[in-house]
Amino acid sequence: MTSRIAKLAARAGAGAMLALVPLAAVAAQDLTGAGATFPQAIYAKWFAEYAAKTHVQINYQPIGSGGGIKQLQEQTVDFGASDAPMTDEEQSKLKAPVFHIPMVMGSVVMTYNLPEVSKPLNLTGAVIADIFMGKVTKWNAPAIANLNKGVALPNKDILVVHRTDGSGTTYIFSDYLSNVSPSWKSGLGTGKEIKWPVGLGGKGNDGVTGQVKQTPGAIGYVELAYARQNKLPFAAVQNKQGEFVLPTIESTTAAATAVASGLPANTDFRISLVNAPGKGAYPISSMTFILLYQTQMDTAKGKKLVDFLKWAIHDGQAAAPGLDYAPLPKNVVNMLDKRLSSVKFGM
Repeated sequence: MTSRIAKLAARAGAGAMLALVPLAAVAAQDLTGAGATFPQAIYAKWFAEYAAKTHVQINYQPIGSGGGIKQLQEQTVDFGASDAPMTDEEQSKLKAPVFHIPMVMGSVVMTYNLPEVSKPLNLTGAVIADIFMGKVTKWNAPAIANLNKGVALPNKDILVVHRTDGSGTTYIFSDYLSNVSPSWKSGLGTGKEIKWPVGLGGKGNDGVTGQVKQTPGAIGYVELAYARQNKLPFAAVQNKQGEFVLPTIESTTAAATAVASGLPANTDFRISLVNAPGKGAYPISSMTFILLYQTQMDTAKGKKLVDFLKWAIHDGQAAAPGLDYAPLPKNVVNMLDKRLSSVKFGM
Protein backbone atom coordinates (compact mmCIF):
# COMPACT_ATOMS: atom_id res chain seq x y z
CA MET A 1 0.00 0.00 0.00
CA THR A 2 2.81 2.39 0.89
CA SER A 3 4.47 1.97 -2.51
CA ARG A 4 1.18 2.75 -4.24
CA ILE A 5 0.84 5.95 -2.20
CA ALA A 6 4.37 6.98 -3.13
CA LYS A 7 3.72 6.31 -6.82
CA LEU A 8 0.52 8.36 -6.72
CA ALA A 9 2.30 11.23 -5.00
CA ALA A 10 5.15 11.13 -7.51
CA ARG A 11 2.69 11.23 -10.39
CA ALA A 12 0.55 13.93 -8.77
CA GLY A 13 2.99 16.80 -9.23
CA ALA A 14 2.07 20.33 -8.25
CA GLY A 15 -1.18 20.56 -10.14
CA ALA A 16 -2.93 17.24 -9.65
CA MET A 17 -6.31 17.37 -8.00
CA LEU A 18 -5.98 13.89 -6.55
CA ALA A 19 -6.54 12.48 -3.10
CA LEU A 20 -3.21 11.34 -1.71
CA VAL A 21 -4.49 7.93 -0.69
CA PRO A 22 -5.88 5.37 -3.19
CA LEU A 23 -9.66 5.10 -3.11
CA ALA A 24 -9.45 1.50 -1.92
CA ALA A 25 -7.57 2.69 1.16
CA VAL A 26 -9.97 5.44 2.20
CA ALA A 27 -11.63 3.23 4.78
CA ALA A 28 -8.23 2.59 6.36
CA GLN A 29 -7.02 6.19 6.39
CA ASP A 30 -5.75 7.60 9.67
CA LEU A 31 -6.24 11.33 9.06
CA THR A 32 -8.25 13.45 6.65
CA GLY A 33 -7.71 17.05 5.62
CA ALA A 34 -8.82 19.51 2.98
CA GLY A 35 -7.97 22.98 1.77
CA ALA A 36 -5.33 24.97 -0.05
CA THR A 37 -3.92 24.02 -3.45
CA PHE A 38 -0.94 26.37 -2.93
CA PRO A 39 1.03 23.76 -0.87
CA GLN A 40 -0.24 20.73 -2.83
CA ALA A 41 3.18 19.75 -4.18
CA ILE A 42 4.90 19.53 -0.81
CA TYR A 43 1.89 18.02 0.96
CA ALA A 44 1.83 15.21 -1.62
CA LYS A 45 5.50 14.50 -0.96
CA TRP A 46 5.21 14.77 2.81
CA PHE A 47 2.16 12.53 3.12
CA ALA A 48 3.75 9.83 0.96
CA GLU A 49 7.08 9.96 2.86
CA TYR A 50 5.33 9.98 6.22
CA ALA A 51 3.16 7.00 5.26
CA ALA A 52 6.29 5.08 4.26
CA LYS A 53 7.98 6.00 7.53
CA THR A 54 5.13 5.54 10.01
CA HIS A 55 2.30 3.78 8.13
CA VAL A 56 0.06 6.72 9.02
CA GLN A 57 -2.06 7.46 5.96
CA ILE A 58 -3.27 11.01 5.34
CA ASN A 59 -5.98 11.69 2.79
CA TYR A 60 -5.90 15.33 1.65
CA GLN A 61 -8.35 16.97 -0.74
CA PRO A 62 -6.96 20.16 -2.40
CA ILE A 63 -10.27 22.03 -2.73
CA GLY A 64 -9.09 25.59 -1.96
CA SER A 65 -8.56 27.42 1.31
CA GLY A 66 -12.21 28.48 1.59
CA GLY A 67 -13.37 24.87 1.31
CA GLY A 68 -10.81 23.71 3.85
CA ILE A 69 -11.95 26.28 6.39
CA LYS A 70 -15.59 25.36 5.81
CA GLN A 71 -14.91 21.66 6.33
CA LEU A 72 -12.97 22.43 9.51
CA GLN A 73 -15.90 24.52 10.76
CA GLU A 74 -18.24 21.61 10.02
CA GLN A 75 -15.79 19.15 11.61
CA THR A 76 -15.86 16.83 8.60
CA VAL A 77 -12.03 16.72 8.48
CA ASP A 78 -9.29 16.30 11.05
CA PHE A 79 -7.48 19.42 9.83
CA GLY A 80 -7.96 22.27 7.40
CA ALA A 81 -5.38 24.00 5.26
CA SER A 82 -5.32 27.62 4.19
CA ASP A 83 -2.92 30.18 2.75
CA ALA A 84 -5.08 32.90 4.29
CA PRO A 85 -5.22 33.29 8.07
CA MET A 86 -8.75 32.82 9.34
CA THR A 87 -10.63 36.04 9.95
CA ASP A 88 -12.25 36.84 13.28
CA GLU A 89 -15.62 36.20 11.63
CA GLU A 90 -14.53 32.77 10.37
CA GLN A 91 -13.15 31.88 13.78
CA SER A 92 -16.44 32.89 15.42
CA LYS A 93 -18.13 30.10 13.46
CA LEU A 94 -15.85 27.42 14.90
CA LYS A 95 -17.08 25.13 17.63
CA ALA A 96 -13.76 25.57 19.48
CA PRO A 97 -10.52 27.55 19.12
CA VAL A 98 -7.94 26.55 16.49
CA PHE A 99 -4.20 26.87 16.07
CA HIS A 100 -2.64 28.27 12.87
CA ILE A 101 0.50 26.22 12.16
CA PRO A 102 2.70 27.61 9.34
CA MET A 103 4.12 24.75 7.29
CA VAL A 104 6.32 26.37 4.62
CA MET A 105 6.56 29.68 2.78
CA GLY A 106 5.91 30.24 -0.89
CA SER A 107 5.47 32.82 -3.61
CA VAL A 108 2.53 33.83 -5.77
CA VAL A 109 3.85 34.62 -9.23
CA MET A 110 2.53 36.61 -12.18
CA THR A 111 2.66 34.08 -15.00
CA TYR A 112 1.81 34.92 -18.59
CA ASN A 113 1.64 33.53 -22.13
CA LEU A 114 3.69 35.74 -24.44
CA PRO A 115 5.82 33.63 -26.80
CA GLU A 116 7.10 36.86 -28.38
CA VAL A 117 8.90 37.89 -25.16
CA SER A 118 11.98 35.90 -24.16
CA LYS A 119 13.07 37.61 -20.93
CA PRO A 120 11.09 38.03 -17.69
CA LEU A 121 8.90 41.11 -17.68
CA ASN A 122 9.15 43.76 -14.99
CA LEU A 123 5.85 44.67 -13.31
CA THR A 124 4.88 46.91 -10.40
CA GLY A 125 2.02 46.36 -8.00
CA ALA A 126 0.19 49.39 -9.37
CA VAL A 127 0.37 48.07 -12.93
CA ILE A 128 -0.70 44.56 -11.88
CA ALA A 129 -3.70 46.07 -10.08
CA ASP A 130 -4.64 48.09 -13.16
CA ILE A 131 -4.38 44.98 -15.36
CA PHE A 132 -6.67 42.95 -13.09
CA MET A 133 -9.11 45.88 -12.82
CA GLY A 134 -9.30 46.10 -16.60
CA LYS A 135 -7.62 49.51 -16.81
CA VAL A 136 -4.53 48.30 -18.72
CA THR A 137 -5.72 46.12 -21.59
CA LYS A 138 -2.82 45.85 -24.09
CA TRP A 139 0.58 44.24 -23.58
CA ASN A 140 2.30 47.17 -25.28
CA ALA A 141 0.47 49.77 -23.17
CA PRO A 142 2.76 52.59 -21.95
CA ALA A 143 2.35 51.48 -18.31
CA ILE A 144 4.03 48.14 -19.16
CA ALA A 145 6.39 49.43 -21.86
CA ASN A 146 7.89 52.04 -19.51
CA LEU A 147 8.93 49.25 -17.13
CA ASN A 148 10.46 47.15 -19.90
CA LYS A 149 12.68 49.40 -22.01
CA GLY A 150 14.09 47.64 -25.06
CA VAL A 151 11.56 44.79 -24.96
CA ALA A 152 9.42 44.39 -28.09
CA LEU A 153 6.00 44.01 -26.51
CA PRO A 154 3.23 42.74 -28.79
CA ASN A 155 0.14 44.79 -29.66
CA LYS A 156 -2.01 42.07 -28.12
CA ASP A 157 -4.99 42.09 -25.78
CA ILE A 158 -4.31 41.13 -22.16
CA LEU A 159 -6.56 38.26 -21.06
CA VAL A 160 -6.83 38.13 -17.26
CA VAL A 161 -7.17 34.72 -15.59
CA HIS A 162 -8.27 34.49 -11.94
CA ARG A 163 -9.53 31.93 -9.44
CA THR A 164 -13.21 31.01 -9.28
CA ASP A 165 -13.09 29.16 -5.95
CA GLY A 166 -12.52 30.46 -2.43
CA SER A 167 -8.75 30.66 -2.55
CA GLY A 168 -5.88 31.43 -0.22
CA THR A 169 -3.80 32.25 -3.28
CA THR A 170 -6.39 34.91 -4.15
CA TYR A 171 -6.18 36.18 -0.58
CA ILE A 172 -2.38 36.56 -0.81
CA PHE A 173 -2.61 38.23 -4.22
CA SER A 174 -5.39 40.63 -3.22
CA ASP A 175 -3.70 41.36 0.12
CA TYR A 176 -0.59 42.40 -1.78
CA LEU A 177 -2.55 44.60 -4.20
CA SER A 178 -4.40 46.23 -1.29
CA ASN A 179 -1.01 47.11 0.18
CA VAL A 180 0.34 48.76 -2.97
CA SER A 181 -2.70 50.15 -4.80
CA PRO A 182 -5.16 52.52 -3.07
CA SER A 183 -7.66 52.08 -5.91
CA TRP A 184 -7.56 48.30 -5.51
CA LYS A 185 -7.94 48.56 -1.74
CA SER A 186 -10.95 50.85 -1.95
CA GLY A 187 -12.53 49.02 -4.87
CA LEU A 188 -11.93 45.25 -4.70
CA GLY A 189 -10.14 44.81 -1.37
CA THR A 190 -8.67 41.68 0.21
CA GLY A 191 -10.35 38.30 0.36
CA LYS A 192 -10.39 34.66 -0.67
CA GLU A 193 -13.06 35.57 -3.24
CA ILE A 194 -13.07 38.77 -5.30
CA LYS A 195 -15.78 40.25 -7.53
CA TRP A 196 -13.57 40.34 -10.59
CA PRO A 197 -14.43 43.07 -13.10
CA VAL A 198 -12.71 41.27 -16.00
CA GLY A 199 -11.22 37.95 -16.95
CA LEU A 200 -11.58 34.19 -17.25
CA GLY A 201 -11.91 31.90 -14.27
CA GLY A 202 -10.03 28.75 -13.30
CA LYS A 203 -10.52 26.41 -10.34
CA GLY A 204 -7.45 25.87 -8.21
CA ASN A 205 -3.89 26.85 -9.01
CA ASP A 206 -3.85 24.15 -11.67
CA GLY A 207 -7.00 25.56 -13.29
CA VAL A 208 -5.49 29.04 -13.60
CA THR A 209 -2.21 27.58 -14.87
CA GLY A 210 -4.05 25.56 -17.50
CA GLN A 211 -5.99 28.61 -18.73
CA VAL A 212 -2.82 30.70 -19.01
CA LYS A 213 -0.92 27.92 -20.78
CA GLN A 214 -3.55 27.47 -23.47
CA THR A 215 -4.47 31.16 -23.97
CA PRO A 216 -2.00 33.43 -25.83
CA GLY A 217 -1.93 36.87 -24.21
CA ALA A 218 -3.13 35.57 -20.84
CA ILE A 219 -1.85 36.56 -17.41
CA GLY A 220 -2.69 34.90 -14.10
CA TYR A 221 -1.49 34.47 -10.53
CA VAL A 222 -0.38 31.04 -9.29
CA GLU A 223 1.97 29.46 -6.79
CA LEU A 224 5.53 29.29 -8.13
CA ALA A 225 5.69 25.49 -8.49
CA TYR A 226 2.72 25.49 -10.89
CA ALA A 227 4.42 27.95 -13.26
CA ARG A 228 7.72 26.07 -13.11
CA GLN A 229 6.13 22.67 -13.69
CA ASN A 230 4.30 23.98 -16.76
CA LYS A 231 7.36 25.84 -18.06
CA LEU A 232 5.54 29.16 -18.00
CA PRO A 233 7.41 32.46 -17.59
CA PHE A 234 6.78 34.75 -14.64
CA ALA A 235 7.49 38.40 -13.94
CA ALA A 236 9.94 40.18 -11.69
CA VAL A 237 7.83 42.31 -9.34
CA GLN A 238 8.98 45.57 -7.80
CA ASN A 239 9.42 45.32 -4.03
CA LYS A 240 9.25 47.91 -1.27
CA GLN A 241 12.92 48.81 -1.85
CA GLY A 242 12.20 49.60 -5.51
CA GLU A 243 13.98 46.49 -6.79
CA PHE A 244 12.50 44.21 -9.47
CA VAL A 245 12.76 40.77 -7.89
CA LEU A 246 12.07 37.33 -9.31
CA PRO A 247 10.42 34.75 -7.03
CA THR A 248 13.02 32.32 -5.65
CA ILE A 249 13.66 30.46 -2.41
CA GLU A 250 16.09 33.21 -1.43
CA SER A 251 13.74 36.11 -2.21
CA THR A 252 10.87 34.43 -0.35
CA THR A 253 13.14 33.83 2.64
CA ALA A 254 14.23 37.47 2.51
CA ALA A 255 10.58 38.53 2.67
CA ALA A 256 10.01 36.40 5.76
CA THR A 257 13.18 37.31 7.66
CA ALA A 258 12.23 40.80 8.84
CA VAL A 259 8.65 39.79 9.67
CA ALA A 260 9.59 36.58 11.49
CA SER A 261 12.36 38.20 13.54
CA GLY A 262 9.86 40.58 15.10
CA LEU A 263 7.18 38.06 16.06
CA PRO A 264 6.14 38.10 19.72
CA ALA A 265 6.41 34.83 21.62
CA ASN A 266 2.64 34.50 21.95
CA THR A 267 1.79 35.23 18.30
CA ASP A 268 -1.12 33.35 16.78
CA PHE A 269 0.71 33.42 13.39
CA ARG A 270 -2.15 35.20 11.61
CA ILE A 271 0.41 37.36 9.85
CA SER A 272 1.06 38.68 6.35
CA LEU A 273 4.40 38.65 4.53
CA VAL A 274 3.28 40.66 1.48
CA ASN A 275 5.23 43.76 0.50
CA ALA A 276 7.76 43.02 3.22
CA PRO A 277 10.71 45.39 3.65
CA GLY A 278 14.25 44.26 3.02
CA LYS A 279 16.74 44.02 0.18
CA GLY A 280 16.00 41.20 -2.24
CA ALA A 281 12.55 40.43 -0.79
CA TYR A 282 9.94 39.13 -3.23
CA PRO A 283 6.78 41.10 -2.44
CA ILE A 284 4.05 38.48 -3.04
CA SER A 285 5.20 35.91 -0.48
CA SER A 286 3.25 34.08 2.20
CA MET A 287 3.17 31.34 4.77
CA THR A 288 0.70 28.51 4.27
CA PHE A 289 -1.07 27.05 7.31
CA ILE A 290 -2.52 23.84 8.65
CA LEU A 291 -5.45 24.54 10.97
CA LEU A 292 -6.24 22.22 13.85
CA TYR A 293 -8.41 22.42 16.92
CA GLN A 294 -6.51 23.31 20.08
CA THR A 295 -8.31 20.48 21.87
CA GLN A 296 -8.39 17.22 19.94
CA MET A 297 -11.47 15.27 21.02
CA ASP A 298 -10.25 12.05 19.38
CA THR A 299 -7.04 11.45 21.34
CA ALA A 300 -5.59 8.80 19.01
CA LYS A 301 -6.14 10.90 15.88
CA GLY A 302 -5.03 14.06 17.60
CA LYS A 303 -1.71 12.56 18.65
CA LYS A 304 -1.11 11.26 15.14
CA LEU A 305 -1.80 14.71 13.72
CA VAL A 306 0.50 16.47 16.17
CA ASP A 307 3.26 13.91 15.55
CA PHE A 308 2.97 14.50 11.82
CA LEU A 309 3.08 18.28 12.22
CA LYS A 310 6.20 18.05 14.40
CA TRP A 311 7.86 15.88 11.76
CA ALA A 312 6.84 18.28 8.97
CA ILE A 313 8.20 21.44 10.63
CA HIS A 314 11.50 19.67 11.31
CA ASP A 315 12.47 16.79 8.99
CA GLY A 316 9.94 17.73 6.33
CA GLN A 317 11.49 21.15 5.71
CA ALA A 318 14.38 19.58 3.81
CA ALA A 319 12.01 18.86 0.91
CA ALA A 320 10.85 22.47 0.59
CA PRO A 321 13.54 24.03 -1.66
CA GLY A 322 13.34 21.25 -4.23
CA LEU A 323 9.64 22.02 -4.68
CA ASP A 324 10.06 25.83 -4.83
CA TYR A 325 8.98 26.51 -1.24
CA ALA A 326 11.09 28.25 1.40
CA PRO A 327 11.69 26.45 4.72
CA LEU A 328 10.40 27.98 7.92
CA PRO A 329 12.78 30.27 9.84
CA LYS A 330 14.33 28.59 12.89
CA ASN A 331 12.76 30.99 15.36
CA VAL A 332 9.31 30.14 13.93
CA VAL A 333 10.01 26.40 14.27
CA ASN A 334 10.98 26.90 17.91
CA MET A 335 7.75 28.80 18.57
CA LEU A 336 5.72 26.10 16.81
CA ASP A 337 7.27 23.37 18.95
CA LYS A 338 5.88 25.12 22.02
CA ARG A 339 2.52 25.69 20.34
CA LEU A 340 2.13 22.03 19.35
CA SER A 341 3.16 20.92 22.83
CA SER A 342 0.16 22.83 24.17
CA VAL A 343 -2.43 20.89 22.13
CA LYS A 344 -4.85 19.16 24.49
CA PHE A 345 -6.43 15.74 24.02
CA GLY A 346 -9.86 14.47 25.04
CA MET A 347 -12.31 16.18 27.39
